[in-house]
Order: sequence, then structure tokens, then C-alpha cells
Amino acid sequence: MKNFEATIYHNPKCGTSRNVLAMIRASGVEPTVVEYVQGGWEKKQLEALIAAMGVSAKDIMRVKGTPCLELGLDKPGVTDAQVIAAMVAHPILVERPIVVTPKGAKVCRPSEVVFTLLENVPKLFTKEDGEVVSIKPV
Repeated sequence: MKNFEATIYHNPKCGTSRNVLAMIRASGVEPTVVEYVQGGWEKKQLEALIAAMGVSAKDIMRVKGTPCLELGLDKPGVTDAQVIAAMVAHPILVERPIVVTPKGAKVCRPSEVVFTLLENVPKLFTKEDGEVVSIKPV
């Protein structure tokens, strides 16, 4: 897996994000870990990720535990440009984790979504809560 690269936009306070990071490592890849809540986002970076995923900014906006509602981002007529500007100002507004590999880019919720982006998928994986995930060959 030397040439297989992965980047995870990670929030270490999130169980799903921690599980996805562990799943990537279990596949034999040591990803680039970007703690976006600490480091923030650049507008062009977010626009590129959104384009790579083929979604809108609203599709990757996190509501729970964020200032989304207070900022009125859930209201009709809010544009993607407004959402992206809010995400730059409040990095926590971006749903996590986002994983990018040569196979694509996705928000990995539920965590098992990450297996569609990896090459060497483990047959079994135990999440931090003890749930065992059995991966069926595609």
C-alpha cells in the first residue's frame, strides 16, 4: 500500500471520526490527518472537497453541536457561498470525517463508508464501542 494515499479531515472528539481513522490504519495505510477544527478551513480547500464529493456545501453541513441554527444556515435561500463562508468562520460546521483517497472523497458516516475508499479492506473490524463490522467483498 506504499503508493495508496489517504487524507482524513478528522475531529478527534468524534467517535465516528476516530473509528474511521482506525479503519484506514487497519487497511495498512497511514493517512494524512488534518484536524480541521483546530486548523480551520480555507475557502478554496472546501470548494475543492465539495466538488470532489459531488455535493453541495449544505450536504456536508453539520447541525448537531454547531452554531448552524443560530446562524440561520438552515433557512431557505441560504446559498452555498454563505454556507462555505460560515464553515470557514466556524470549522465545526463541516460534517466529519471526510476521507480522500485515489478512489474518491466522501463524508464517512456511517464509518463503514470508508471501506469504499480503501484498497486493502480488513475482513473484520471492531469499533471502539465493541461493535464488530464484517466486511463483505465487493
